[in-house]
Amino acid sequence: MTPLSEDPRRAFTEDDRDTAVRRVQGAYAEGHLSHEEMDERLHRVLTAATHGELATVLSSLPAEPTGSTSTIAAAGGRIKRRGAWRVPRVLKVASAFGRVRLDLSRAVIEHPVVDIELQLGTGRARITVPRDAVVDLEGLHTGWKDTRYQAPPASSPGGPTIRISGTMGFGRLKVRHARR
Repeated sequence: MTPLSEDPRRAFTEDDRDTAVRRVQGAYAEGHLSHEEMDERLHRVLTAATHGELATVLSSLPAEPTGSTSTIAAAGGRIKRRGAWRVPRVLKVASAFGRVRLDLSRAVIEHPVVDIELQLGTGRARITVPRDAVVDLEGLHTGWKDTRYQAPPASSPGGPTIRISGTMGFGRLKVRHARR
């Protein structure tokens, strides 16, 4: 979101509104807000017309993370994330053997761009992205099988960009968009 120190009477973009919605939802997911407080703040964000009104809604929320990096690693077995989990700006996933399943369809994504770095030996990986996400696979190197990904025919603007990079040995990556 554009810095809130700008002219508080100035109108903002829909991206600013979307970021504010994600911050309120994230504060709820972390337990900083009750369900009623979240509903009330979401209503205020959705009806806000200026930066000042957005700043008022967001002022008592915890500070926005500046760019977090998390690592999930396992020598063998499964790595699985799904539901309402907070996706960091950079997510590193490492597994020598086993399957990886990341479901971002209901996750809290606060950043316009999320980098997922895969370091996988053998095993499959499946990543489910939000319906409106843009997927970039340019930085991914596969050793044995090609990646399976089919971009949706028409995507809605405003979704996050998911950049997937890294290396995969003897496995296959399947990326799909959520249906809902």
